[in-house]
Amino acid sequence: METEKKQYIPWVVVGLMDFVTVIGFDDIIYNFQNQGLVAVTSWILMTFFYVIPYNLIVAHMGSTFGERGGGITSWMRETNGDTVGYFAAWFYWITGLPYVVDVANSVVISFGWIVQGNGDIQSFLGNAWFSILTAVIFVVFIWLQHFFKNKSLEVMSTIGGGAMFIMTVLFVVMTIVGLAHGNPIKTQPFDVKAFMPKHFDLAFLSTFGLFVFAMNGSELAAPYTADMKHPGRDFPKALKMIAIMTMFLTLFGTFSLGVYFNAHDLPNDLKMNGSYYAFQAIGRQFGLGNGLMYLFAGVQGIYMLAQLAVILDASTRVFLSDVAKRFMPRQLTKKNADGLPINGYWLTTILCALIMALGALLPQINDIFNWLLNLNGIVSPFSTCFLFWSYLMVRRHADSFPHGDYTFIKNDKLGVIVGGWMLGITFLLAVLGFFPTDASAHTFALMLALNIIVPIGMVVLGFMMPWIAKRQATGNAFGPATWWLFTAVMGGGLIAAASYGLAVRLLTSLAIGWRVAIIAVIDTAIIAVTLRVTANGRHGTVGA
Repeated sequence: METEKKQYIPWVVVGLMDFVTVIGFDDIIYNFQNQGLVAVTSWILMTFFYVIPYNLIVAHMGSTFGERGGGITSWMRETNGDTVGYFAAWFYWITGLPYVVDVANSVVISFGWIVQGNGDIQSFLGNAWFSILTAVIFVVFIWLQHFFKNKSLEVMSTIGGGAMFIMTVLFVVMTIVGLAHGNPIKTQPFDVKAFMPKHFDLAFLSTFGLFVFAMNGSELAAPYTADMKHPGRDFPKALKMIAIMTMFLTLFGTFSLGVYFNAHDLPNDLKMNGSYYAFQAIGRQFGLGNGLMYLFAGVQGIYMLAQLAVILDASTRVFLSDVAKRFMPRQLTKKNADGLPINGYWLTTILCALIMALGALLPQINDIFNWLLNLNGIVSPFSTCFLFWSYLMVRRHADSFPHGDYTFIKNDKLGVIVGGWMLGITFLLAVLGFFPTDASAHTFALMLALNIIVPIGMVVLGFMMPWIAKRQATGNAFGPATWWLFTAVMGGGLIAAASYGLAVRLLTSLAIGWRVAIIAVIDTAIIAVTLRVTANGRHGTVGA
């Protein structure tokens, strides 16, 4: 009929939208620094024993629940009930926030390379301004991501995902051409032994959580199945495309890195700047100067911004579209005139800022960058466990969940075994990730403490939400006296942190009078905002 002119998203575009959240050139760099050329062997093993089953499980779930718009939240609610569905939604959403901060970090770093032409962002910005610029980027995207309609996300992701894949192919091809012309290999000896693990201690095993982090995320495309014309048939095609692109990117990309970097003596800042070093080296080798590096920096900026847009849009859908409202405080379910979760955006902003502030306790920008990666290697695999648990339930109760157009493993018992393997290995690698791989003797204790404190905080917040919602059933969750205490603690903490940061980190070059005046203005603004936010609670008013 004429009335039905819905704009559907092609499966290739869904695949590219998903690809920007799954793998990138940086993901290869991260694991190359951790394992050197051994990462090639690890990628091969992970590809066949993890990546392919992972993507096909997502395809199976997307096909089974093709008409559901909430992705993993819908899957958990359908298979385990509303309570477990809520916890899946909460943890899946909140564990994505460190990645939001990490991606915003990467955007700042890419801009730094474009402006400076080198990776010395520590001298260029310092910790304080680096944190502020990161905060500006993720705050802007948190508050503007709802303007990115499906068409905008399609265009941004197609350009970003396609360009990143092309840049990686270009890097691999140019590496092969360079070798054919007799260019030297930096890693020596470059033989079979260089690809074999030398030891299996805790430090080595703890790096595998970052492999999971590098390869997961394909389920983020599940909410878009509702926008596909034939989701049961086409969604699996998108996932298979991602698996093939991931295999190429990881295996050949890591091999090529061994040509341009000595895998036995890697730079300390390789995770933060390695991608740029790589394209700088290959560009100079072919007489292009820094041209390729600048090209990659531009692609990286677009790619990371596309990631931010897709991640925030998809996570908002996951968090709001299907979660039972009785588990959330009423303030977080409040929507503005445009139907947007306005207080959800505020919560996202506050938590991202808190994660960035905790990272700022570390001495160097490189330490902050590495810690955020380490944290993602913990919380990201933990949240992925929900996916495999829901798949297990679908295969164990196949009579209640008939297969869709695509079925991964026809035999349900074998499906349960594979699902159990994926759940068990993901949980194990997440636990091993608590060991701070990149820490020095000076930062080990702090990184380990942060690795423990932040996930615990996420869990505690998740359990607090239903508790607060239950208390709100008869009015406000807390009385005026408690709200006054909250106001004093929150206001005092923010004033102390802001005053210290401004006086010690940001305004050191100003005269004392200007410093005092600026700090006074900022502190006054903090007091005003804090009093505004807590007004209903302090006055005993039941807010919406």
